[in-house]
This record gives sequence, C-alpha cells and structure tokens, in this order.
Amino acid sequence: MKIHGLQKMTLLDFPGRVACTVFLGGCDFRCPFCHNFELVDGTAQPLMDDAELLAFLAKRKGLLDGVAFTGGEPCLHPELPALLEKVRALGFATKLDTNGYHPERLQQILDRHLVDYVAMDVKNSPAKYAATCGLASVDLDKVRRSIELLMDGPADYEFRTTVVAEFHDAADFEEIGKMIRGARRYFLQCFTDRDSVPFGNLHAPAAQDLNTYADIVRPYVPDTSLRGVD
Repeated sequence: MKIHGLQKMTLLDFPGRVACTVFLGGCDFRCPFCHNFELVDGTAQPLMDDAELLAFLAKRKGLLDGVAFTGGEPCLHPELPALLEKVRALGFATKLDTNGYHPERLQQILDRHLVDYVAMDVKNSPAKYAATCGLASVDLDKVRRSIELLMDGPADYEFRTTVVAEFHDAADFEEIGKMIRGARRYFLQCFTDRDSVPFGNLHAPAAQDLNTYADIVRPYVPDTSLRGVD
C-alpha cells in the first residue's frame, strides 16, 4: 500500500492525542475547495509503502500515541483495514478522515473496532451535494448510510463541513442539521485559500455568517462549534 504523505507529529488532527498524520492518495470527489488536490489527481508521488510506515511507527512508540489516516479518501483502499489492524497492534490509537462515500468499508472498519475516532465530511445540503463535490451526481444514500453507521457505531466521531462563501448559505445548514440530527458533535470549518486549491476565486465566509450557521444547526446537534475562526 502506497503512502503519499506523512506529517510526523500533530497536536491538532487527532483530538486528545499526540499523533502523526498519514496521507493516502486518490479520491472519488473533486471538491473545488480541496486543500490536498495533489493527492486527488495523482500529482503527489508515493513517499513510502506500508512496511516503511510501520517501521517508522515502531520507532515512535512512547513519542506518539495516535495515527490519523486522511487523504484523498482512505476508504478507497481495500488494504486499509489490514493496515489499521497492524497499526493498532503496535499500540497506537487510530483516527479516520472520510467523505462517507464508502459505507461498506466503513462498516467493516467499525465492526472490527479498527478506529477510535472518525471525522466525516458532510459537504452540503442534499440539493447542493454533488456540485459541492465537483460532480454531476452523488448517491446520497451512501452518505446517509455512513452517517447512520457512525451515529450507531462503537467509535467516537464528528461530522464537519468546510464552509465556502460561494457554496453555502443559511438554508443549507437547516438541511444539514436535519441530516445529522442527534449527532454527537459537529464542526463548521472555515475555508482558507491555498496554492493547492484547484479552483480560484473562492472565499471564506464572514465570521458573522459562520456564527449564524452554527446557531441554525444547534437545535439539531447541540454540540456544534466553529473551527478555523480567528
């Protein structure tokens, strides 16, 4: 299994853990605001394989206590459950970032208790979901199934939305709230532009708008917070 990036230490990517972040290549979405598009379009070359990753982790016992897997979309890779199992066998907690479009693999991972924490992106309201993902169409049943799996499953989790002024408005968050009603926690993440973002002229929402959107969701998910807001 090819590893396309490795952040050797982070205090931000895995709540409550000193972790490293492992980046896997490939994604079935083409979100215009993606920060890691080089992993999506194949531009980023592999950095190491899974054996080299496990050797790195073996040397980090006692320094790290968690490993976060992100992408791209990690659940595209059929080898992911086996790798998670090996990482856990070394004594590390594991976190998965996912777009929720592979409920079958997510269920396999949850059923085998291979992750401690999952962060799932909820891209937008149903009417705007495909456009926000950069696609002509999206099977929303897959997204809804992944939401259900996390809410009913054994792992801790969060839902999150990267908020882009051009893609989101107040009505969208009413619909998102309905989609994740009763969830454990939800974060609105403020879009920030980078050179790697594939589509130019996108903007962060105003802080006032973010607070308004959070207020809209809180009746559905009381633990709703903002990220990336100064």
